[in-house]
Amino acid sequence: MMKFIMFMIFMIPLNFKNFWLIQYLYFMLFFLFFVKFSFNYLYMELGFNMGWDLLSYMMILLSIWICSLMMMASFKLYSMKNNEIMFMFFILMLLFSLILTFSVMNLFYFYLFFEMSLIPTLMLIIGWGYQPERIQAGVYLLFYTLIGSMPMLVSIFFLFKNLMSLNFLFMEDMKNLYLYLGLNLVFLIKLPMFMVHLWLPKAHVEAPISGSMILAGVMLKLGGYGMMRLMLMFEYIGMKFNLIFIMISMIGGVIISLICLRQSDMKSLIAYSSVAHMGLVISGIMTMNYWGLCGSLVMMLAHGLCSSGLFCLANISYERLLSRSLYLNKGLINLMPSMSLWWFLLSSSNMAAPPSLNLLGEIMLMGSLVMWNYLMMLFLSLMSFFSAAYSLYLYSFSQHGKFYSGIYSFSMGFIREYLLLILHWLPLNLLILKSELLTLWI
Repeated sequence: MMKFIMFMIFMIPLNFKNFWLIQYLYFMLFFLFFVKFSFNYLYMELGFNMGWDLLSYMMILLSIWICSLMMMASFKLYSMKNNEIMFMFFILMLLFSLILTFSVMNLFYFYLFFEMSLIPTLMLIIGWGYQPERIQAGVYLLFYTLIGSMPMLVSIFFLFKNLMSLNFLFMEDMKNLYLYLGLNLVFLIKLPMFMVHLWLPKAHVEAPISGSMILAGVMLKLGGYGMMRLMLMFEYIGMKFNLIFIMISMIGGVIISLICLRQSDMKSLIAYSSVAHMGLVISGIMTMNYWGLCGSLVMMLAHGLCSSGLFCLANISYERLLSRSLYLNKGLINLMPSMSLWWFLLSSSNMAAPPSLNLLGEIMLMGSLVMWNYLMMLFLSLMSFFSAAYSLYLYSFSQHGKFYSGIYSFSMGFIREYLLLILHWLPLNLLILKSELLTLWI
């Protein structure tokens, strides 16, 4: 696996003229990894402090898939000769750090690669972003994460002093509130939880399409993955304090859904909807029951594919109109009727319509949260209603109405773009047929 990634690192300078060869190698890596695994709950490929169970395996598959689609979405950057070799190198470094983050079984190594994945993302935003505000967005991203990760580092040292091991399998129940806050704060920022979410819409709006795809698709999932791994340590203290974070996430989800309804920037709307969905994921993990943890994994996979696909659609419109404003992106059904179908399919997945994986995730999380406290039904019904409302708002506002008369030239869409959207939508709607795999990892 790692040999193949090293091979790809050396291939980039040799094949910089052949953008599609590198893209092909990503798909090859995905299928090599896909056939390698036995779908059961045990750890596989143990050695060098690494091992994959189903949770890490699913996350690595998602990382490779999204990275290959990032290359496909960024063809304009290659055709304009905008430092494409450096771009390919940063994507590869990002994939390298993500695979290591999800593979390691040692908490300190996890911390190290978790922080390492921040650098290529920052480079993508600052190097290939669109507006001058991308520097500010990059600083927000960096400092929010770093402020949260400092207490985590101190907590890791404290854990090592007490347990004499940082292996995930040897973690035991700790009744220390400071440790609970120190370890979970960085994950709550990364997910992000309501109130520490301000870096996310900023980073998404300023990032290039590849940056938005990897942020929505995989980087947010690092927080959920870390919390799932460490929640075993906080069974006792979680009973008392998880309530606070669940309430913040659920009330925040409703508020963010209302904020989505008044966004005029397409990317901003999709970014805020991510915060609402991740609020559900945090709440599911914090209930600490089996249904909640499995539902959170399903929701993270579904959100990774769906959100990434919506960002691709917003970028396809942006490349033609050079604006992300919903006031200018109107009446697109008249100009690109085929693309309008994909807008509908991905918007409907975003509002958890069957047969998408989002529906399965939401049903599992609803079951988990209502089982935890029946009053959650109020927030869940509001969030479900508003998620349908803002998804419909995004679809109907962008596709219907009179189109902007300032458009002088328009392309109906390339085969590459349709393939890109199919590769987001198909796994999202076919995975539900084999969803038992997503519940075996505990």
